Amino acid sequence: MPATAPLDTSPAAHALTAGRAVILPNPSPLTYVVTATTPQAVNNAKGRPTDQEVALWVHDDTTWTDLTARLDLTPTALRTAYTLLREHLVTLLVPVHTDTPPPAWTTPALRDGHLLLFGTRWHPLTPLLDRFPRLYVSSANRTGQPPAATAPQAIAMFGPETPVTDADTLRRTGTPHAATTMLRITPGGDLAHIRHGAQDQAHGSDPNRYLAHLREATGN
Repeated sequence: MPATAPLDTSPAAHALTAGRAVILPNPSPLTYVVTATTPQAVNNAKGRPTDQEVALWVHDDTTWTDLTARLDLTPTALRTAYTLLREHLVTLLVPVHTDTPPPAWTTPALRDGHLLLFGTRWHPLTPLLDRFPRLYVSSANRTGQPPAATAPQAIAMFGPETPVTDADTLRRTGTPHAATTMLRITPGGDLAHIRHGAQDQAHGSDPNRYLAHLREATGN
């Protein structure tokens, strides 16, 4: 499949419209993700409690704009958060204002006064993502198993009832893949490393090296 060829996302679109979960690809070295229009569908697909927290997928700029007034970030920190989500593709814990709680649709992503956000917007998925501006998302794995790095792994893990959009010809399947690195940002823009993942694996075991790289890259 040429790099410019569109992906066949019709099965995913039908499933999302029906309220079911689907498995979607990300650019390497990220793994596949499971996503749906409701957090319950994501958790059911993963075989875990339906009320377990999931990330809010802020791939749509309108969704991001709807959130910004509720986020407890300085203007500079807000720009840093957007850059981390869109360009560095991390999962980010972002503080919210305690006196103006975020909208009810963000509650499934709320953890200890922070929203768990994922912001990757991979070009091959643009037509599908534009149809579904508000999605919930988690790593494509069943509890206790590693996230699927290839479409065949996702199919084997989730079975035929969960559509998998295969983009392996656009990905570097021979290289190590991992779920996203998770960070937390403070109101002033300081960063803390929460979970090792795909983005920091090239910087060694010391998360401070990756954080230093991000501070230089974002100018923060």
